[in-house]
Amino acid sequence: MKKTFLGVLAASVTSAMILAGCNGSEEAASGGGQTKTIKVANYFAEDHPQNIALKEKFKTMVEEESGGQLKVQIYANSTLGAEKEFYDGVRNGTIEMGIPGLIMQADIPKMGVPEWPFLFRDFEHVKNVLNGPIGEEITADLEPKHGVTPLAWSANGFRMFSSNRTIESMEDFDGLRLRMPNIPNYIKLGESLGANVSPLPISEVFTALEQNVVDAQDNPIATLRNSAYYEVQSDVLESKHMFSPNIYIINTKFFNSLTEEQQDIIQNAAKEAAEYEFDLLEKSYEEDKKFLQENGIKFTTPDEKFAKEMEEAAKPVYDDVFKENEWAEELVEKIKAE
Repeated sequence: MKKTFLGVLAASVTSAMILAGCNGSEEAASGGGQTKTIKVANYFAEDHPQNIALKEKFKTMVEEESGGQLKVQIYANSTLGAEKEFYDGVRNGTIEMGIPGLIMQADIPKMGVPEWPFLFRDFEHVKNVLNGPIGEEITADLEPKHGVTPLAWSANGFRMFSSNRTIESMEDFDGLRLRMPNIPNYIKLGESLGANVSPLPISEVFTALEQNVVDAQDNPIATLRNSAYYEVQSDVLESKHMFSPNIYIINTKFFNSLTEEQQDIIQNAAKEAAEYEFDLLEKSYEEDKKFLQENGIKFTTPDEKFAKEMEEAAKPVYDDVFKENEWAEELVEKIKAE
């Protein structure tokens, strides 16, 4: 009887050791059994190319390639606050990731360079510049100054003016109440064109247009469609007066807390998602234009004279940035020569 009891006890101990070994292996394989959640905040509508790329590429790749160690939650449409709020959230670590525009340029002037007026020729020019050494130079101060790590450049698109009236000459800007982001070079550009600029966060734009607080706004037409501004506007001027990129950023402390393998997964997923978003946005232009025209929006393409006048009017923006930043003129020349 005693022998039988000891045999059962030994078998039980052996089973427990095997189970413990299995559990230990599983925990080792899954990073200690811990699942980390990455909240990704942005201000785009759910069906904007930014969020399509996040869902179809970034979220899928990160969750599958991490074996479930990393989970991605996407917060679109300013759910976690307007751009400044969620950018600050990424900086202080309450939000792991974000896709802001270039709101950080107030503290880091080089981050404003891609949005200087009439700087880029087309999407290919943008990608060559931002995905090369110039893009690295522009983002160099993000981590040391703001505690966020840049992962990839994505596209908001070439900005155009939408309005409640037709704009077909410089005179049509006179007295136009124009919403622009609260960023100095935007405001300077609007004023240089002759408009009365009202800085507002993007979350307030639709209501301001609807209530006639402002007459016009500037954004790529994908935003005009996906944020339904076409419901409260009648016209689009295809000015392409500046390009707006977005940037995938992640809180540096959070990023450094991950394994090297997890960091690689996130970086690769961000680059693939951003590249996919660029393609989606570029290809969607004609489709978006057709949709907007079918919903009553009139498009005006500036003739050569009008286009040149707008570019000439933008010179005070460059006068200011060249005066304030000794590196600016050389950097502009490098971009134009790319």
